[in-house]
Amino acid sequence: MRVFVTGASGWIGSAVVDDLLAAGHDVTGLARSDASAAVLQAKGAHVRRGDLDDLDGIRAGAADADAVIHLANKHDFANPAVSNAAERAAVRTIGDALTETGRPLLVASGLAALVKGRPATEADASPFHGPGALRGGSENLALEFAGRGVHPVILRFSPTVHGTGDHGFIAILAAIAHEKGVSGYPGDGGNRWPAVHRSDAARLVTLGLEKAPAGSRLHAVAEEGVPTREIAEAIGRAFDLPVASIAAEDVQDHYGWIGHFFAMDLWATSTRTRELLGWTPTGPALIEDIDTGAYGTRS
Repeated sequence: MRVFVTGASGWIGSAVVDDLLAAGHDVTGLARSDASAAVLQAKGAHVRRGDLDDLDGIRAGAADADAVIHLANKHDFANPAVSNAAERAAVRTIGDALTETGRPLLVASGLAALVKGRPATEADASPFHGPGALRGGSENLALEFAGRGVHPVILRFSPTVHGTGDHGFIAILAAIAHEKGVSGYPGDGGNRWPAVHRSDAARLVTLGLEKAPAGSRLHAVAEEGVPTREIAEAIGRAFDLPVASIAAEDVQDHYGWIGHFFAMDLWATSTRTRELLGWTPTGPALIEDIDTGAYGTRS
């Protein structure tokens, strides 16, 4: 299958490209820089130069492909409206290009704020609609294209897609611990974060492309919810730092923008995804990854 991947050189996207190629697919990746293009070419993938704002290029890439996997995101946490607008525009552009083709459109999404008081499941619809919503309401926008002859599949990634080389949330929390001299957790540390190893997340995407029915919501969740206190304790062990609770009223000051996310309780399951795809995560667990130096150790 000819697959166009946005975000192909990113943390998740680069692993997805590897898995797609290993499965025999013909991959074209969107690349912003010469360096990213060179890496993709070295793997045996084709390159389309451009970025998330290059809607004409994205449209052309989608039109030339048998399927599109949209993983790119600006991740502008200081100005989320910019990220939301770009995400919505990209999904609409790809959906329009695939209209009446029956081709798959896989769209990256997340697990934040889906439900309260219980684990989120694949049956839970996203509450986010419209341009001003989280991610520009792109999950629901993508699913609307099922009525226009597109085969949409939603990829809900754990907030922590971990592994050696990760520069995401866990790496940021480790950097904050270094800066503050303490590895903190919000409140009593009982709130939970789902986690999945990068290799398992990549495998799920390939299986989703090959097997998931139109309208599926897939959960890239290997661990349903790792308590934030355990995450903080593992970071403390790795860097020989004290571990302490951060009072609710101090979370924002202590963590900055990431505090809002780290204080969420994001418990989620992946039972339906595993049954549907035959997906069985095999990578190391999050705490194991931290304990074995995936995010560094005390020098």
